[in-house]
Amino acid sequence: MVYPGGLLTPQEKSVPLKSISVTLSICEFVAGVSATLNYKNEEEVPLEAFFIFPMDEDSAVYSFEAMVDGKNVKAELQDKMTAHTNYENAIIRGHQAFLLEEDMCSRDVFCCNVGNLLPGSQAELTLKYVQELPLEADGALRYVLPAVLNPRYQLSGCSEDSCLNMKTPVVSLEDLPYTISMVATISSQHGIDRIQSNCSLSPIEYFGDNKTSAQVSLADGHKFDRDVEFLIYYRAVHTPSVVVEMGEATTKSDGVLGDPAAMVTFYPNIPEAQASIPCGEFIFLMDCSGSMQSPISKQRRSQLRIDVAKETLILLLKSLPLGCYFNIYEFGSTYEAFFPNSVKYAQSTVEEALQRVKLMRANLGGTEILTPLQHIYKQPSVPGHPLQVFVFTDGEVTDTFTVVREVKSHCLRHRCFSFGIGEGVSTSLVKGIARVSRGTSEFITGKERMQAKALRALKRSLQPVVDDVSLSWDLPDGLSAKMLSPEQTVLFRGQRLILYAQLTGTMPPAEATGEVCLKYTLQGESLENKVTFSLQPKLDANLTIHRLAAKSFLQTKDMGLRETPAGDKKDVLKVSMECGVISSHTAFIAVNKDFSKPIQGPLAPRDVPRPMLLHAAPVMQSMSLQRCGTGRRARMCLGYRQEKKCLSEACLEKPKSRASAKKTNAETHGPVVEDNRLAQLISLQKADGSWDLNEGLALVLGMKLEDIQAALPDKDVNSSSWATVLAVLWLHDNAKDMDCEWELLERKAVAWIHIHAGSVRHELVKAAIAFVKSSVDPAIFGP
Repeated sequence: MVYPGGLLTPQEKSVPLKSISVTLSICEFVAGVSATLNYKNEEEVPLEAFFIFPMDEDSAVYSFEAMVDGKNVKAELQDKMTAHTNYENAIIRGHQAFLLEEDMCSRDVFCCNVGNLLPGSQAELTLKYVQELPLEADGALRYVLPAVLNPRYQLSGCSEDSCLNMKTPVVSLEDLPYTISMVATISSQHGIDRIQSNCSLSPIEYFGDNKTSAQVSLADGHKFDRDVEFLIYYRAVHTPSVVVEMGEATTKSDGVLGDPAAMVTFYPNIPEAQASIPCGEFIFLMDCSGSMQSPISKQRRSQLRIDVAKETLILLLKSLPLGCYFNIYEFGSTYEAFFPNSVKYAQSTVEEALQRVKLMRANLGGTEILTPLQHIYKQPSVPGHPLQVFVFTDGEVTDTFTVVREVKSHCLRHRCFSFGIGEGVSTSLVKGIARVSRGTSEFITGKERMQAKALRALKRSLQPVVDDVSLSWDLPDGLSAKMLSPEQTVLFRGQRLILYAQLTGTMPPAEATGEVCLKYTLQGESLENKVTFSLQPKLDANLTIHRLAAKSFLQTKDMGLRETPAGDKKDVLKVSMECGVISSHTAFIAVNKDFSKPIQGPLAPRDVPRPMLLHAAPVMQSMSLQRCGTGRRARMCLGYRQEKKCLSEACLEKPKSRASAKKTNAETHGPVVEDNRLAQLISLQKADGSWDLNEGLALVLGMKLEDIQAALPDKDVNSSSWATVLAVLWLHDNAKDMDCEWELLERKAVAWIHIHAGSVRHELVKAAIAFVKSSVDPAIFGP
């Protein structure tokens, strides 16, 4: 079954892509990946095949080659326009040609062209890339092989040359004509504690006395219904290190590859501190496009993206400090702000905002994030309150580079903390806007709780500014370090910092060592972290550190084919071509000149289909045909209407009665559980940090209101003080494992108790602990 929203390709025509095999090698926190696409033309005419696929935007693609009927053809990295011309000319001359490129509008989408695949021919296309693995709050390293490419919302002004304009066929999982296999090898000198995955795996094999390596593979029959995700827990991860990699002797001496490169990893030991005067202007930008109506994952009872985002937004609102300013924007094809300008954080403004948050729906059409961002940046600043923008989105947009450039142009006046919700989210958008604004990005998939990650970002936005960040080197005479990473101006507590440098000059004897020192100032106190390391460079045939260094440089300069300034474009082309790492200005091309037979008429186009996921929210498309793309990529395809609708079976059912809908919801989500009580308790907290003593609080505490009132030790004491102490005790007794989510709420509550309970505070705490039979240490309420 071919979903009619895709390219109208005759069903009886076979698709030439037969299988995808992936070899993954993870050493410490760096992943090396080799992915092979196996094609075979089983038709009677020559074919040109197109395959569009997602890839994490941090991936440094450095190799592309083709094996055609037993002959290996190595691809060359060229200027993108030159590569396109050479590809066209090769096809015209009857050669076989292969092209690999980043999309023009987003660096996390790639297109692979297989040109002039003869009847009966087989081709194996292998691409290789390396990437840094992000570190999660619980110490896990996360690797994701993107398998889900959600439809990207199409702006009317988007480039027609984008490969996202190619409307590939969409088929059911059962009808998907190709398979995927994956073998992963994982190693760490610190030992591996455990490996988790969202997919079915073969039994994990561990090697070494300390489990220093492991091998695992995807179970047979894996479908492309989810991204392949690994969470890897080492026995030690927060260890600063410096690794020096040998350069390539045959490369020009003035280039990056010719000299040794160093990869420096710090875990800055920033002490926990609070700003003397909590302040800030907090803008929450909430995606309410149709795709947010989809579940976060395919897992059973997975919450809708919009529902999780709303719950998280409520928690963030309750966690903001007194004295700050805030506003909320909901956006889709249009946008609307809750308030004309940011408002002072107070009970009245928070209550008004909460009422509107509860009414939010994923019904605003497409994902046009650029316009509301521009509106936010045009608003006057609140003096003394730095701007912090929190973006919640499923990231399904096509104008990624334009959005990132807009955020970058205002980076001096704000920080952006972004959250990608669900699988198939654009890593290029979510990571890009955070990186250029000196913020952080988070991704929420599967059963992960967004609340914990959002609160981690909020804590970072509230921490005192770390000033005077600098890096100094102590190296032997005749050797110097040239930074390849951008200047680091922001440090967060608990953050891992990775920097790259080129070592130039004369390398000393093998036993020589060097030292690198990270210095910074926090609230007037000078701090530093040092690492001593061996200067003996290690040999790596893949030049992994050099490629990662090049990628780090490209991410700061490359703003897309049309958006990059002329001066930066020159640097991007130089580093990309020299280091062999693909960019938006370059493309890999391989030509098999051994075969040359004039083509009789146009090649038959075959677009590799992607799976249709019932939980996804594909873009509704009109039936009018339009021309998409130029040159050989031109297609007759279905044009977008600028709206999104859910096409899951549930959405196609007849409307249910209110009672029926309530029953269905209860069957889907089950009975009220502990975290629902936590959410209810959070919703009852007032902006100043206190709770009122009422029926709602009694319900959460699981007690009768009259019993709580009767237990009040001093009838002259404000009942809110009694209620607030009981609420804090409940958090410690019943939600301790989620304390990262309510830590800021508790901080406000305890501060309020100190002010309003006065001299009876200790008596209240002692009576409350006895009343609820708690084992909580009274010290949590302070001295």
